[in-house]
Amino acid sequence: MEQRILTTTKNKRWNGKIETLKGDYLKDVIRQMETYGDRVQFTLGGSAQGPNYQVINSAGKKMAFDNNHHLLHPQDNEFTGSNATGVITLDQVKTALAGGGKASGTTRVGGVGSGSSRSSAAAVKAKDLVDTEKYAYFKNNRQMLPRGIEAHSDEITELMKKGMSAEEAFSEIVKRHF
Repeated sequence: MEQRILTTTKNKRWNGKIETLKGDYLKDVIRQMETYGDRVQFTLGGSAQGPNYQVINSAGKKMAFDNNHHLLHPQDNEFTGSNATGVITLDQVKTALAGGGKASGTTRVGGVGSGSSRSSAAAVKAKDLVDTEKYAYFKNNRQMLPRGIEAHSDEITELMKKGMSAEEAFSEIVKRHF
């Protein structure tokens, strides 16, 4: 008796890499981002045709969409920890659409069989919160901040990880370097 196993090279589940998403799908994601917010986070539970995603505005408000770009009421844990990618900026999505190489923040975060622990998922979430707060402060206070402060982004992040608010960290950097 001969046994045959059907195999396919097509994966029905998305692999977590933004570069693998189709151009038409990314164009619609960009359109939603230009309307609702300049950052996005994709769920890793979606299909290869296009995962669900949430657009995040400068105030940290989130609006979720399904893979057809319709409003979505996400499950409680759909965009947290190992269930989602890191936060990706509009420029990074545009770069991925243009085929300009890998956008940072697109590496797979957690997932089945990844070996990630709860502590690493918590660290990713904490980093995302710091980045979100830092970005919101920068965007809201750009006019008052000195030119070139972006060069000290890593230093600001480190101060915030040590417990400073975004305002305190930016003030400290201005005192040190400007």
